[in-house]
Amino acid sequence: MTAVGQTATPPRQQRGLVLLLIATSLAFGWILLPFYGAILWGAIIALMFAPLYHYLLPRLGQRRNPAALLTLLVVLIIVILPLSLVAAALTREATLVVQRLGSGEINPGRYFHGVFDALPASITSLLHRVGLDDFDTLQQRISDALAQGSRFLATQAVSIGQNTFDFIARLCIALYLAFFLIRDGDAVARAVRHAIPLAPAHKQQLIDKFNTVIRATVKCSLLVVAVHGALGGLAFWVLGVGGALLWAALMALLSLLPVIGSALVWLPVALYFVATGALWKGLGLIAYGLLVIGLVDNLLRPMMVGRETHIPDYVMMIATLGGLAVFGVHGFVLGPTIAAMFIAVWHLYGTTQDAQAESAG
Repeated sequence: MTAVGQTATPPRQQRGLVLLLIATSLAFGWILLPFYGAILWGAIIALMFAPLYHYLLPRLGQRRNPAALLTLLVVLIIVILPLSLVAAALTREATLVVQRLGSGEINPGRYFHGVFDALPASITSLLHRVGLDDFDTLQQRISDALAQGSRFLATQAVSIGQNTFDFIARLCIALYLAFFLIRDGDAVARAVRHAIPLAPAHKQQLIDKFNTVIRATVKCSLLVVAVHGALGGLAFWVLGVGGALLWAALMALLSLLPVIGSALVWLPVALYFVATGALWKGLGLIAYGLLVIGLVDNLLRPMMVGRETHIPDYVMMIATLGGLAVFGVHGFVLGPTIAAMFIAVWHLYGTTQDAQAESAG
C-alpha cells in the first residue's frame, strides 16, 4: 500500500529511472575524475577531523561556520604546514644528491666494487659458475640504472616545481571541500545512508566498517610513516650515511608496505657495511632494524589497524601494493579500504544467505 498522495511507479518507469540514475552518476564521476585525489583527501580530512568539529561546535555556540573554519585551521597548522616544510627539504636534498651523482662526487660503482672485492672466495666461485663474475659489466649496469634513477629524480623535482600551481589548486579544492564536508557532514551521511538500497542494519554495518577502515588506515599510516622515517633517518645519521633525510623519506614511504617496508632500504646498507669490513656498523644496523624499527610493524600496525579492521597482515600487504599500483600514492588508503569493504560485503552476503536458509528450513 502506498502513502497518501503517492502513486506506485510502474516497473518500466522504475527501470528507466535506474538506468538514468546510473548514466548520470557515471557522467558526474567522469567529470570529477581529474580531481579524484583532491576529493578523496578532502573527504578523508573531513572524516578524520569530524570529532574535533563536534567538540568545538557546542563551545562556539552551535555556530557551524566558525567551528568548521577553526577545524580547518588546525588541519593547516598540524598537517599541511609540516608536510610542506618536509617536502621542501626533501626536494632540496634530492636535487643535491642528483648533482653529486652527476659530478662524480658520489660514485656508486666504487661502493659496489668494494663489496665485490670483500666477498669470500666461495661466493666468488659461485658467481663465476653462474656467469656473474664479470664485475665490470655488472658495475656498468648498476651505474646505468642509478643514473636513470637520478635522472628520474631530477625530472620529478623539475616537474614538482613546474606543477606548483596545479598542486596548490588541488590543495585548495581539497580544503574547500573539506570545509563543507566538516560543516555538513552529518547531513551528507544521512543522505548517503538513505540512498543505499539495503536494510538499515546492513547499511549501518557497512558505513561503520568504512569509517573504521579509513580512520585506522590513515592514522596508522601517518604514525608508521613518521616513526619509520624518524628512526631510520636517525640511524643513518649516526652511522654517517650520506643523504640521511632522503633515505629517511624513502624508508617512510616504503613503510606503507607491511612486513617488508623499510627493510628494503636499511638491510642492503647493513649488508654493505658487513661486506666492506664495517662489521659492527652492519651488525648494529641489523639489530637496530629488527629490534627497534621492526617493533613499529610488530606492535603499532597490528594494534591500530588489525584490531580495528580485522584484516590479516597478508591481505593488508597485497591490498596496499595493489592500491599503490593502481591509484598511486592514494592507494595506501584506497587499497585497504576496498579490501575491507570486499570482506565486509561478502561476510554480509554470507550471513544473509544463512539467515534465509534457516528461515526456509
